[in-house]
Amino acid sequence: MSVMTIRLPDAQHERLRQLAKTRGVSVNKVIEELTTRALTEFDLETRFRTRAARGDPEAGLRLLDRLDQEDARQS
Repeated sequence: MSVMTIRLPDAQHERLRQLAKTRGVSVNKVIEELTTRALTEFDLETRFRTRAARGDPEAGLRLLDRLDQEDARQS
């Protein structure tokens, strides 16, 4: 495990403390949770862009059309 020092404005640090207290966890745990979310979003976007670059745009549009048709039938 690594140790990292970050600089935050006092008001932001206080809000993080309040958030942690509300959740019943440490500020460290809140930062860990937020970091995990950010990295998960980054990984998903990276995978999506990689797949999109390898994909067939016409096939993707056909798939979206099929999904739209199914959605219209369910409505």
